[in-house]
Amino acid sequence: MSELLPRALTWADVDPARHPFEMDDTAAEDLADLVAPLLPSTEAAREDRWRSLDLVTELLVGRYGRWACGWNWSVGEGDFDGGVVGVWCCESHSMTTPDATAPLVVEALREWRDWLEDLAERFAALSPPENTATPSTDPWYWERACTRLVTVVADRTQAESGWYEHCLQVLRWFLARNGIDEGRAEKTVENAVGGRFDSWTAPDVLVVDAVSSRFAGGVGGLG
Repeated sequence: MSELLPRALTWADVDPARHPFEMDDTAAEDLADLVAPLLPSTEAAREDRWRSLDLVTELLVGRYGRWACGWNWSVGEGDFDGGVVGVWCCESHSMTTPDATAPLVVEALREWRDWLEDLAERFAALSPPENTATPSTDPWYWERACTRLVTVVADRTQAESGWYEHCLQVLRWFLARNGIDEGRAEKTVENAVGGRFDSWTAPDVLVVDAVSSRFAGGVGGLG
């Protein structure tokens, strides 16, 4: 199920403009009713609890698209390291009875979706006016975008275990949103960050400035 790992998601997978989603309270209750039968009792073995989470992810992805596999990408050392979801922790702490856990799953899905929509708004605000990456684009746009995106991801993930993986992903998503192909985006981000971020530590101003400068240079073909 590697294709359903949140770290594997591309901007095409998660872009809210490509994947409409609305959920009122009635729809949330209906979804919880579908999730609850997939969840085991509190006495179930841990492997059965893990298996049930896979079934939940498959249900959500089948209904809403691949973006939904990030529903349990929680902050810190949860089911996956370094995410942004706060209402869900992990299998061992968040799963209780099926009736209590199912609404929590739905709430986590909505929180993840809110984050994606927030990113889409930030990307629109931070993109250069022509919405395309060319050597002539003022590097200030790319530096500003990198600085602000690194800062917001560090904040939302609380810079905990593995936070930088999602940070790199968000930077790749931003480049993809601006028409840069996946291979170039990955190379640009890797060259810019170059192991400068660590778990449990938010980068200081000097590190962010250095990364943002290299990011801008890479986009412009200068790095």
